[in-house]
Amino acid sequence: MDELKAKYLGGIADAGDESTLEDLRLAAVGKKGEVALKMRELGKMTPEERQTAGPALNALKDEINSAIAAKKSAFADAILNERLQTEWIDVSLAGRPRRAGSIHPISQVTEEIYAIFGNLGFDVADGPQIETDYYNFDALNIPPEHPARQEHDTFYMHRADGDNRPPHVLRTQTSAVQIHHMEKYGAPCRVICPGRVYRADYDQTHTPMFHQFEGLCLDKDISMANLKWTLEEFCRTFFEVDEIELRFRASHFPFTEPSAEVDIRCSWDNGQLKIGQGDDWLEILGSGMVHPKVLAAGGVDPKEYQGFAFGIGIDRIAMLKYGIPDLRAFFDSDLRWLRHYGFAALDMPNLHGGISR
Repeated sequence: MDELKAKYLGGIADAGDESTLEDLRLAAVGKKGEVALKMRELGKMTPEERQTAGPALNALKDEINSAIAAKKSAFADAILNERLQTEWIDVSLAGRPRRAGSIHPISQVTEEIYAIFGNLGFDVADGPQIETDYYNFDALNIPPEHPARQEHDTFYMHRADGDNRPPHVLRTQTSAVQIHHMEKYGAPCRVICPGRVYRADYDQTHTPMFHQFEGLCLDKDISMANLKWTLEEFCRTFFEVDEIELRFRASHFPFTEPSAEVDIRCSWDNGQLKIGQGDDWLEILGSGMVHPKVLAAGGVDPKEYQGFAFGIGIDRIAMLKYGIPDLRAFFDSDLRWLRHYGFAALDMPNLHGGISR
C-alpha cells in the first residue's frame, strides 16, 4: 500500500492537466483501478487480516480522492487567475453618455388616476387577467347570446379534448374584478380596478390588448347624482380645466340599469382638441347604476345596497390629454416615440404638486 500511495500521490502532484488527472483517478480508484482490485481481495483474507487491510485501503482511497479534488481546485484557480489577468476593465475609462429614462404615458396616466381617486376615497382592486366565462360574462349579467361572447370579439383559451372545465377567456373588461371584490369584502365599498383587457380588434383607435379601469361605489343611499359628481370631479382634475360639462345619454349595458354613455364638451381648433369648451361633444366612458343581478352575483343584497359603476379606457384618455394620434404607437416599443411623449422618472403625480407635472 505504501508503494501505491507514493505512486499515485506523486503522479497527482506532477499532473499538468485535468486529462492526466482523470487517467490517474481511473487507474487508482476506478472500477478496475489498483485500489479497487485490492479491495476485492479482502474476501479472501482471514477476519484478522481484513480488520487491518480494510481500514488501510479505505484510508488510501480517501487520500487519493482528496488529492485529486485539491489538484482540480488548483487547476480551476489557475484558469481563473489567468482570466483575471487578461479580462480586466479599466473602470476609469470614459463610458457611454448617460441617458435619462422615461415613464410610459400609460404608466403616468395610471398614476394620475390613482392620485385623483385616492383623494376621493377610492381603493385599488386587482384581479386575474385570465378569467372563467362566469366572472367575465355570467356574473355581469351578460346573456349567452350576447355578441361579446362570440369568438370574433373575445379571446378564448384553448381546451384539450375531453376537458370539461368551464371555458376561460382573456378578460374583456376589468368589471370582473368588481365581482371578486364584492365576494371578498362585500359592501359598502369604493374601488377602482385598473388593468389590461383583451378584445379581438385592431385599428387606429383599437388594439387587441389595451388598458382600462372600472370604478365601483356601493352603499345604502347611492344615486346617479353621486355618479355625476364623481365623474365631473375626475374629469376636471384629470384634464386640468376649471369648467367641465358632461352629457349623459341613455344607453344599455347588461351590468348596469339604468345605463348611460358619458360625453364631454369640447372643441376642435385647427385640429387641436380643447376640453371643457366649444360646441362639440366627445364620448369618453360608459356608466350606470349597478344591476341588481350583478350585486347578487357578488354576494351583496340588492334590496339593501345600491351603487354606481363606470369604465374608462386609460389609453383613450391618455390620447385625449396628451395629443397622441394613434393608439397602436403605445405598443410599438419605439424609443423615439417614448422620448417624445414620455415623462421624467421622478415626476410623480399628486394633487399638491400637480397631476401632469
